Amino acid sequence: MEAFGEILRIFGDFIRDYVWEYVDCHRKLEEDLNEFRSEFQVLKRRKIDVKSRIQAEVHSGQVVKQEVRGWLNDVREVEKDKQDIEERARRVPYLKRASLDKLVREKVDVVKRTKERGIFNEGLVIERAPAHRTIIPTENLVGEISTKEEIWGYLMGDEVGMIGVCGIGGVGKTMIMKNLHNDLQRETRFQNVIWVTMSHPLNVFELQKKIADAMGKRLQEEEEVMMRAAALMEIMRRKRYVVILDDVWKKFSLTEVGIPDPNVQNGCKVVVTSRSSEVCSYLRCKIVEVKPLSQEESLQLFLNTVGDGVLQVPGLEEILKLIVEECAGLPLAIIVIAGSMRGVDDVNVWKNALTEVRDRVRSVKDANDEIFKRLRFSFDRLDSLEVKNCFLYCSFFREDYVFSRRELIECWIDEGLIDGSPRREAACNRGHAIIDRLEKNFLLEKETFWLPGGYPFYSAGAKMHDVVRHMAIIGIGPEFGYMNLVELPDEHGWVKDTKKLSLMGNNILKVPLSLPPKCLSLSTLILSSNPNLSEIPESFFGEMLALKVLDLSRAAIETLPNSISKLENLSALRLQHCMKLKYLPSLANLKGLKKLDLHEAGIEVVPEGMGMLISLEYLDLLFCQNLKEIPTGILPNLSNLQHLGVCCLQESTIIRNLEEVARLKKLETLECQFDGIQDFNHFVNKFKDFQSAVAYSLGVGTARYMVRQSKYELVIIECEIGEECVVLPNNLEDLWIVSCKNMRSSLNRIVMLEMEANELRRCHIWYSEEIECVVELDSSSSSSSLCCPVLDKLELLELSMLPKLCELVRVEGATTPPHIFSNLKTLKIESCSGMRKLLPLELQ
Repeated sequence: MEAFGEILRIFGDFIRDYVWEYVDCHRKLEEDLNEFRSEFQVLKRRKIDVKSRIQAEVHSGQVVKQEVRGWLNDVREVEKDKQDIEERARRVPYLKRASLDKLVREKVDVVKRTKERGIFNEGLVIERAPAHRTIIPTENLVGEISTKEEIWGYLMGDEVGMIGVCGIGGVGKTMIMKNLHNDLQRETRFQNVIWVTMSHPLNVFELQKKIADAMGKRLQEEEEVMMRAAALMEIMRRKRYVVILDDVWKKFSLTEVGIPDPNVQNGCKVVVTSRSSEVCSYLRCKIVEVKPLSQEESLQLFLNTVGDGVLQVPGLEEILKLIVEECAGLPLAIIVIAGSMRGVDDVNVWKNALTEVRDRVRSVKDANDEIFKRLRFSFDRLDSLEVKNCFLYCSFFREDYVFSRRELIECWIDEGLIDGSPRREAACNRGHAIIDRLEKNFLLEKETFWLPGGYPFYSAGAKMHDVVRHMAIIGIGPEFGYMNLVELPDEHGWVKDTKKLSLMGNNILKVPLSLPPKCLSLSTLILSSNPNLSEIPESFFGEMLALKVLDLSRAAIETLPNSISKLENLSALRLQHCMKLKYLPSLANLKGLKKLDLHEAGIEVVPEGMGMLISLEYLDLLFCQNLKEIPTGILPNLSNLQHLGVCCLQESTIIRNLEEVARLKKLETLECQFDGIQDFNHFVNKFKDFQSAVAYSLGVGTARYMVRQSKYELVIIECEIGEECVVLPNNLEDLWIVSCKNMRSSLNRIVMLEMEANELRRCHIWYSEEIECVVELDSSSSSSSLCCPVLDKLELLELSMLPKLCELVRVEGATTPPHIFSNLKTLKIESCSGMRKLLPLELQ
């Protein structure tokens, strides 16, 4: 009995304690809920403060720390918990209040810990990753070595801060500085080496932007020039830099731009190249004069360009020397003329070339004419009217404008300058061949075209040397009906016989109401890159009935005049980046229209009559954020369509039209942007056969451009990967994964590398906090067995800014496939501080 009584006593104590605890939980639930709500409000205010600070600091060019991003994600989870607890508190039965109180107390601790972690005494942001040190394509120097060494001495010394490199056009100033720029990129003395080609006339706003961009910063667009100068000066004071300002024509103030005076204290340098010693003196430069090459140096440069083999041709050496003599020691003339004679071994042709060069040079009157006449010889040597017209069209771009090859070729196609097949692919191939020809003749210079958006995406580009451009505009263009103007002429100032007119990039504000001009022969009108052009009178196009190409890209226009509907000969209408554009008149009468480019336009509905454009071959509706729908039935009417660009936004119905896209029999290229992985995977799974029939550039996430470096590419930028694997399309050649969130530890846990996607040649992974290895193999992983055949054909693997990456292949209880990475030719690993082991022992 005593034992039984003891048991009852213990049981009674347990019941009493439990009941009291239970009662206490009932009593404390409201108290704990109030504490939870109070702590949550503090956390919420801290989140608002953090976001405000981020907005201010990131705008100046920093990026948010991963620690801060993680904290903001944790706050979002707390917000979800708050909603859940409030919902449960409203509905909780009396007997379950104790268990809810226990959960609330746990969440109070979570909120307190999260709040404490949100202090960030060491700041919220860090500097952007340093920009890739860019090497500028250029020719090797011949003869300017002493001049280069003199400038280098001033750059490395402390006595001179401002350096002025002077000389006549074509004498080699820019070539010398390009070589020095590349040498400086290999030095550690300066944190930034900034190259800026000056615009004409001087645009301080644009100059400020170029310098800030080069330093990884961003200035307030809406601020006045003076305020931007103050902000830029503050940025530059923190760095040790070299600024190279190429081709300065007029006097200006460094302070007005925001460039601090270079001196011994800051160790900075500013180099100016100019044809005017007066400009350099005004800027208080140490002047270095670039003189023409000697006859011996000129001959060596000519031979370097044309090839030493010409000396083997009997009787040619003396003729060659005479041609070199006519080049007057000007490197640009030597290179261009030598380039035009490359591959010629007929002495008679060389004799004729000497006669032509002499005839042109004898008629010159001043220094500009002197170089122009020599360059004209190379233009005349171009073998066809097709190539000559393509060259002249390049002069329509702004001075020192770097254009992508694609951009230029598209313009040539619009103009009908490229002869040949009606298929776009064949025309593009011909366009590349023409650019190669112009580059080999040194009438175009190779350049790298950097895509916008802050990531180091680039493609092949080119530009015209300013002297070559001036020769094309002044000396040749008018003969072929080409005209460049810097402002709109009045009603009587239009040249009636002009066929092609460019007013590109001249900051035109409005078109006068006194127009329209009578330009019955005008076939091309380019008004692009006038960002403040907001209105065009209704009657403006009324007397331009022969117009075939109209370019209003990057303008602020909100509507187009109804007179466009009368342009029945129009074949190309380019309205790229007209983000304010809301209204287009009916296009139903434009039966001959072959291109309609509304890339990143502000339209909310497709233009009226678009379904009647039976000749349309090119339609770009990419990144039209306000466009929610392409009405059913329009796309099938466009039976001649060869290129299509569309967005498949999650909230829109455009994705439904992809079934209509699949029925376009002439379609050659498809560019498509998806908001997220789910919509993208839906597309890939549904249209696998269609993907094999066309070339494609596909983007997922926040990207606002296509890389276009290969025929079949996929770019995933700033996208929430999550648990759902990315399904790769057939024939994929190029894969980019950039700044994606919620990534897993390896590529084969992120991407579904199925056997069908076995053409992958290049893979780029940039800016990820989670990636630890490229391939993760273990005995239980089915994905590892799938990925290796795909990676067998991989030729390039680029890994950048992956702090947790420690190895390429991780093997845990599995056999490493012997052929993995067997075709890899290029491996780039950059800023991967955790890298410890490249490959497993059996693959080394």
